[in-house]
Amino acid sequence: MTRIETLLDFFREDPDDAFTMFALASEYVKDGDLSNGQMYFEMLLSKHPDYVGTYYHLGKLYEQLGWRDRALETYDAGIGVATTGRDHHTRSELQSAKMNLELAEDE
Repeated sequence: MTRIETLLDFFREDPDDAFTMFALASEYVKDGDLSNGQMYFEMLLSKHPDYVGTYYHLGKLYEQLGWRDRALETYDAGIGVATTGRDHHTRSELQSAKMNLELAEDE
């Protein structure tokens, strides 16, 4: 049984579990299935908008897909959630990712 199959079993048992959605999205992206990765990351944000780590990974996925504006919007949303949750480390990572994307366009 693959990791994705195992995670899908966990997901079927508890479709609202944030960690399982995050793990599924990450595995799909790692395997090159960006469409399913996107679906699970977006589902996670829809059901658990305070799961702050999602914003970074979804933003990076949008960058891979060439969706710069969506990536920037995702980073901005995550910065807001991280600020509200006083998660300074994640806020810093999101700000850095946003700045790098903005600078890349200027080159």
